[in-house]
Amino acid sequence: LLGRFPLEARLPPHFELMDERSSAELLADATETVLSRAQANITPGLTSALADVSGRVMAQKFQELTRALAFNRGRFSRLLAAYDSVDGVAKELRRLFHLADEDSEQSIVSKACPDEAFDVVGLRKVVAALLDGGKTDAERSGLIGDWLAQPSARADGFDHYLSAFFTEKGTIRSTLATKAVIKNMPDAAEILTAEAERLFSVQNRRRLARITEATVSLLRVGEAQLAEYGEAKSRHAVLDYEDLILETRKLLQLPDVAPWILYKLDGGIDHVLIDEAQDTSPDQWRVVATLAEEFFSGQSSRDGVRSIFAVGDVKQSIYSFQGADPAEFEAMRRHFQERASQAEQPFRQVPLDTSFRSTEAVLRLVDEVFATDEARDGLVFGDDAVRHHAFREGQAGLVELWAPIQPDEKEDFELWSPPIHQMTGANPEEKLAIHIADRIRQWLDRGEILQSRGRAVAPGDIMILVRRRTAFVGHLVNELKRKNIPVAGSDRMVLTEQLAVMDLIALGRFVLLPEDDLTLAEVLKGPFVGMDDDDLFQIAYDRGERTLWQSLRAHAPRGGVFSEAVSFLSDQLARADYVPPFEFYARVLGPCGGRRRMVARLGREANDPIDELMNLALEYERAHPPSLEGFLHWIDAADTEVKRDLEDTGDQVRVMTIHGAKGLEAPIVFLPDTTGKPTQDDGFLWLKDSGKDAEGEGLSEDDGTGLLIWPVRRENEIGPCDTARQKIRTTRDQEYRRLLYVALTRAEDRLYVCGWETHRGRVKGCWYDLVAEAFDRITGVEDVDGVDGEAARRYSNPQTRAVDGVSPFTQPCAVVPLRGWAHIAPAAEPVPPRPLAPSRPEDDPPPVLSPIDQKHESGGLARGQYVHTLLQLLPDLPPEGREDAARHYLAQAGGDMGEGQLEELIAEVMNVLNDPDFAPLFGPNSQAEVPVAGMVGEFALSGQIDRLVVTDDEVLIVDYKTNRNPPKNECDVSDAYLNQMAIYRAALRTIFPELPVRCALLWTEGPTLMPLTESLMNERSP
Repeated sequence: LLGRFPLEARLPPHFELMDERSSAELLADATETVLSRAQANITPGLTSALADVSGRVMAQKFQELTRALAFNRGRFSRLLAAYDSVDGVAKELRRLFHLADEDSEQSIVSKACPDEAFDVVGLRKVVAALLDGGKTDAERSGLIGDWLAQPSARADGFDHYLSAFFTEKGTIRSTLATKAVIKNMPDAAEILTAEAERLFSVQNRRRLARITEATVSLLRVGEAQLAEYGEAKSRHAVLDYEDLILETRKLLQLPDVAPWILYKLDGGIDHVLIDEAQDTSPDQWRVVATLAEEFFSGQSSRDGVRSIFAVGDVKQSIYSFQGADPAEFEAMRRHFQERASQAEQPFRQVPLDTSFRSTEAVLRLVDEVFATDEARDGLVFGDDAVRHHAFREGQAGLVELWAPIQPDEKEDFELWSPPIHQMTGANPEEKLAIHIADRIRQWLDRGEILQSRGRAVAPGDIMILVRRRTAFVGHLVNELKRKNIPVAGSDRMVLTEQLAVMDLIALGRFVLLPEDDLTLAEVLKGPFVGMDDDDLFQIAYDRGERTLWQSLRAHAPRGGVFSEAVSFLSDQLARADYVPPFEFYARVLGPCGGRRRMVARLGREANDPIDELMNLALEYERAHPPSLEGFLHWIDAADTEVKRDLEDTGDQVRVMTIHGAKGLEAPIVFLPDTTGKPTQDDGFLWLKDSGKDAEGEGLSEDDGTGLLIWPVRRENEIGPCDTARQKIRTTRDQEYRRLLYVALTRAEDRLYVCGWETHRGRVKGCWYDLVAEAFDRITGVEDVDGVDGEAARRYSNPQTRAVDGVSPFTQPCAVVPLRGWAHIAPAAEPVPPRPLAPSRPEDDPPPVLSPIDQKHESGGLARGQYVHTLLQLLPDLPPEGREDAARHYLAQAGGDMGEGQLEELIAEVMNVLNDPDFAPLFGPNSQAEVPVAGMVGEFALSGQIDRLVVTDDEVLIVDYKTNRNPPKNECDVSDAYLNQMAIYRAALRTIFPELPVRCALLWTEGPTLMPLTESLMNERSP
């Protein structure tokens, strides 16, 4: 849509789409611009707002907030539009929190300090009574008494005064006075409690004022940042992924443009198809609804069957971080159902509860896990149950629940012992990784049979799913490799954390600064050189003031690895300053054998990160000056995460996040990351407002603007903020359970659920608990041998029908070893022949004319072209019509010629054609403008002969020359003309080896035909 209507969308035509990294860079640049502007105090309101925000959070948190605002900029823009400005939002927040315009943290404290604001008389009596109590009473008496004694300093000491009434967590102390104090003054507890409640109310108002001030400051900074980000995108004519949706939505809602757009589209849309509809964001739904509105209007520009087809499963909605909301899916279903009913069109909701993927055992566990109301919350709407029907009835399947791995008891290490052995604590994650790898290794060794498929288990049958990419993933991949189990690695990787990339970056840093000893040591120990510790020690030890590079060069005459290292590194140093990053690394990896050495040491999985780094080098060169220094800085500036497609990895174990495995499946699935729960909260909240909406009535309850709240800290979240936070956490828990549903349903035949615990145990309500409770409800569960000395629980169903047919795992194509010639650099290509146009040989005058001579020369060139054209065309016409044809041609082509010039040129041409001596040149054996091409010596010839005459006795080459005052003999002819004719002669002698080839120049002024002698042509022959 945007590409078709860019001007209507107010976007630059031919805009380009940015990738995530480019978007992040542009956003960072926009943030820097805003910070600089604030520092220069160009916009005073922005300066104070930035100072307020930066005073509340650290730099990293500030970056997280700005990124979150950029992601939510559609909602942010609608918020500002709904309330006209940031000031309008501030006014609405004060109304919501019951704050006056003048209320601030300081003013609220100041109003709480005068004597008339509280029972000052009663408190003074309590101060005296507390002195007769215990030690705690006396301390409280001192705190309260000191505060009361200094009315002018009460505001400054207010927070210290609060400690007399509140705990560190901000709650009112359970005991404000001991029994001894109350005995002497019965109303002491009542007075202290009343003051504590007053202060609690003051603190709440302070928190609300703090939230308001912080939120308004953040909105001002965010408004400036997003405005600068938008301007930067306009300057570069780019959009990011979020813009595609936001700008399309905006385009379809422009009152002066949208009707025209919809009219143009109405003739081109028959069907709207929405896949993965449960993960469609509200902004995307608004686009869909707008496009489909004409389907129900009855005023379409044409007739025909038109439909909306949406496929989605609320139970699999796991992309809330991209804006997906299951409630929106249900709201849109109702919306389209109502619109269809109003238009008297059919509407069908088709439940899909038959699973073609999983066996009965897997589906039975899934149904039981979500059988309770608490577990089902968020997966279905209303009282619907989670029930599946197995298409694969009678096929063998099983599910196992392993006992969680427990941490070992902490050992008391002997202090001050020599550090001979590494002291490591018990790590249950590593232990579980070992158990999983052992189980897989056992299956492969003994040929474990997948009964439903009638074949042995292959590594490619196994998928291991995790909730997060933690250290466990690294432990597991390493353990699988250690046991020689083919593994495809993780579905995502941070490029700069890959060993192959680290080696390449280290090499780049060395050539930029050879004096960096540590970097050089990394390169020497790496795959490019392959030194061992003994070799490195020889050049590093006792080298005095010399750098490691100097020491290495001094050892080069010893030969071996030292001379090889110096040769390799010197080669790279010589090129580093003169070639772009891609070319530098391409030579290192190719002709220098770097890739071969890296793969030999790190395995074939090193190829992926190497290729991604090379792709980034090309991307960098397209957008930046191609320097190696800049490229390495660019790489280090951001953690470049690479997404890998593991859908078809051949016969390898896949280790993936559940989000990455969405839509995939495997015969055997392990779920090891089951004992934790998400705990991280978002930085800000969105509160539903009073209904004011910049765009009118929304499609769902929360499609309006909402109010942005930045509470800064959890302790500030009170009242509506706390309610919103609890709702967010409830929503997060619902998605946590939907993620479990997706993980369980990836398994086709077997499912293994396991986990590990810390010394604090596992989190209550985690996945492991849900699965364990389901096993308790399933009949037919048996205990089998598990891991770590604990029994496992298994539920299975046998194979009761014949195997459909052995379906061997699809093996990848055999890896053919490269032939020897593939490792040898190809020989240098022969120098290509130099192109040669005979009409402008190398010794011809330069093609760029002097401005003084340009007018004269250009006129002469035009005259020569007219003569050549006429001598080409007129000989084919009857003699009596040639002059009229010449005059007609020049009248059109030579419009800038005067009458006298025109007549002079016609006379010159007609003199040539009417001369009987020249008749053989234009006879039946002649051809005009004959192209000739080929190799003449070291030159590639490409030219055109003005007139070629071929008879039984000879070949005659004629070239027209229109020079004024032509030479009288061949010795005075220009060298350029003579070379031209010699080249033509050499070429035609190859074509007509049995005939003599003669050359002649036809000077049109005269006219005169000048034969060129054979001796002269032989001297000029190339």
